[in-house]
Amino acid sequence: MTSAAHCERHFSGSETVRDIVIGLSDGLTVPFALAAGLAGAAASSRLVVTAGLAEIAAGAIAMGLGGYLAARGDAEHYAAEKKREEEEIVEKPHAERAEVAAVFRHYGLGDAQIEPILASFEKNETAWVDFMMRFELGLERPDPGRSRRAALTIGGAYAVGGLVPLAPYFFIPYARAALSWSAACAFCALFAFGWAKGRATTGNPWRSAGHMALVGALAAAAAFTLARLVS
Repeated sequence: MTSAAHCERHFSGSETVRDIVIGLSDGLTVPFALAAGLAGAAASSRLVVTAGLAEIAAGAIAMGLGGYLAARGDAEHYAAEKKREEEEIVEKPHAERAEVAAVFRHYGLGDAQIEPILASFEKNETAWVDFMMRFELGLERPDPGRSRRAALTIGGAYAVGGLVPLAPYFFIPYARAALSWSAACAFCALFAFGWAKGRATTGNPWRSAGHMALVGALAAAAAFTLARLVS
């Protein structure tokens, strides 16, 4: 009798999803809030479009650069910690053995079970260092292309998100008239994006969708109100 193969379904690609969330959520919210604020103070959509495109360009570059530097910082931190662990294994092997033993005792292993593992690590220092990086320091080996991919993903997501609430101003010459369409586009995009994010990560898409839509609505309302007060 044959048994069906066990297939586990786990979500992967969390770093890419995180980059998309960062870029797209800010891209949908910040340009929308800027356009709403300008619509409260200016009559022409042309001004809104000009300022909106400038903000999207600057925001995409800044967000992409921030993602790049953050990923580079993670890689440099990993490299520095790895070098320190390599030195400690040579200079303080007894202390490192005690740290490995402490990790395995946490999982319920006894000294008789731990000793063969320690002996194996002493013969394979590369595996020893990798083990300490992951289980002592909680650090995963960074992807070499992570920094470039993070910059492109975050910056691209910001630009795409920013064009959604700005699109109505391209076709409607009066800013006040375009504002309601912009709000509808931004709300639908935020709701859909929040739903998809929640489905892929938390398993609660409706709550995530409502949260994203609420944040965008509050940001736009605040910008519009401030623009009306100072104009």
